[in-house]
Amino acid sequence: MQEFLLNNYLWLKALHLISVICWMAAMLYLPRLFVYHAEANQKNKEPIATLKVMERRLLKFIMNPAMGATWLFGGLMIFANPALFEGGWLHVKLTAVVLLSSLHGMMSKWQKQFAADQNTKSAKFYRIMNEVPTLLMIVIVIMAVVKPF
Repeated sequence: MQEFLLNNYLWLKALHLISVICWMAAMLYLPRLFVYHAEANQKNKEPIATLKVMERRLLKFIMNPAMGATWLFGGLMIFANPALFEGGWLHVKLTAVVLLSSLHGMMSKWQKQFAADQNTKSAKFYRIMNEVPTLLMIVIVIMAVVKPF
């Protein structure tokens, strides 16, 4: 199995990158939807209903599968080439990915709160949280490409 994966390593890497791009797109878009939702006029229920559908579908059909695929293909790359663990860069990258996954879980919780009309956070909070995936992505990309240590 390991030899097969190693022989197809570039395919694993391509699938991993595709998954990461999809995941990051959703991680950057969902908090923006939360900003709009937090700012929405409670008297006009139509935009709120639309935002609820958009948030649920983004999470369920793009964000969750993309995160799973990212972990799957990344894990297969590590299994195929255990030598990746020789550098400290992978440990930093994986720590950032775990933090990104934790943020994903928090966004899932926030989506459920919005769906139940129980949001207590401000639009400013979600604007700030919209920047966190970008910062983690910067660390992840630098670690994966530059491998500084």
